Amino acid sequence: MSYKILIANRGEIALRAMRACKELGLQTVAVYSNADKDLKHLKFADETVCIGPASPTLSYLNVASILSAAELTEANAIYPGYGFLAEDPNFAEMCEKSGFKFIGPSSDIIRKMGDKITAKTLAEKSGIQIVPGYKGDLPDDKSELSKIVNRIGYPIMIKATAGGGGRGMRMVRDESELFNSLEVTIQEALNAFGNGTVYLEKFIENPRHVEVQIVGDGMGEAIHLGTRDCSMQRKHQKIIEEAPALDVNEKSLQQTLNACVELCKEIKYEGVGTIEFLYENEEFYFIEMNTRIQVEHPVTEMITGYDLVKAQLRIALGMEIELDQSEINFKGHAIECRINAEDPRTFQPSPGLITKMHTPGGFGIRYDSHIYGGYRVPPYYDSLLSKIITLANTRESAIKRMLSALDEFFVQGIKTNHSLHQDVLNDETFKENKHTINYLEREFLPNNYE
Repeated sequence: MSYKILIANRGEIALRAMRACKELGLQTVAVYSNADKDLKHLKFADETVCIGPASPTLSYLNVASILSAAELTEANAIYPGYGFLAEDPNFAEMCEKSGFKFIGPSSDIIRKMGDKITAKTLAEKSGIQIVPGYKGDLPDDKSELSKIVNRIGYPIMIKATAGGGGRGMRMVRDESELFNSLEVTIQEALNAFGNGTVYLEKFIENPRHVEVQIVGDGMGEAIHLGTRDCSMQRKHQKIIEEAPALDVNEKSLQQTLNACVELCKEIKYEGVGTIEFLYENEEFYFIEMNTRIQVEHPVTEMITGYDLVKAQLRIALGMEIELDQSEINFKGHAIECRINAEDPRTFQPSPGLITKMHTPGGFGIRYDSHIYGGYRVPPYYDSLLSKIITLANTRESAIKRMLSALDEFFVQGIKTNHSLHQDVLNDETFKENKHTINYLEREFLPNNYE
């Protein structure tokens, strides 16, 4: 059967999906906003459709426009990428009802795993360790609420069940902050997600962020592709990612990997997904599951040689694929640096015209990007410009290779966080792999940039 895939995204991930489709002999439809008419992947698509003005709400988040474009071009399936509608169960459901294959898990699974309380329950059932907390309806009575929190133990995190991207969460250190923080978080969750349900978790003070990549065939088979360490973060946003995660307890790791696979088998997970953990004191604590491709997926591809985007397409379209854990071979260490269009000190976005640039290359270096000289970076979307990925036999060598790649790379006309990556990679704490999710904000930036 001949398939036509509509790519419902933009930028780097749209180009990545386009390349995978071409390798599999699939026809492609690229949708774009008025502000994105010069995107690179549009030049390689079989068909292109403008779906609205620059505002994401009126274009990349406009379900009616995307489904109309799919119908107009007679597409068979829709590839969501990451961000925008990728984890919207309503969008997946509308695709299904409209006769288009959503390339990802079913709307039911997205809905279940997107609700953090349901996801924690399913994870715990499969043997995954969760953060101590309270998942039930919170009592209106303040004294009862205080008893619940005291049982968990301060500090705690108040989290929106529909939260994500660092929004809808607040840390509380003592009872004097509890009730006001709860009220503010509920209102914030309502405003951001249309769902004010929150839950309570013990606050893990100084963990690392470790995640497990999984692939499921939708029929009860699943495998894992190891771990990634994404501890270098600012405001819960990842900046540098690595694979595999090093210096973790081997027994806890194997138990966690096995439990992650068991969860995906149990729910008959379809496609690729990531199960995220906080890691502290040799223990893994479940945070959430992302039911989509991750920005940092290339580091996993580099150490396994396994194409995750092609796997997404093959599984969704019923093309032949065999999931065999014994065939996954891990080799070397990979690092990814996210190059953003932003001031490296203030982190303010820096849209504008790229007047000149040079991309890195060489042995063990991968460059994923949609930008080029003469491209104008619009102010309406995420500031991600490029991902530079290096692979080497050891972490130390991967860092050195990345520094070499960053020396080659430059962009003129706009500001980027290129220099921040160079400074972090030369930092002793990072080189010794001693950083946690709090290190960049609490120690590195204050000591080096203020």
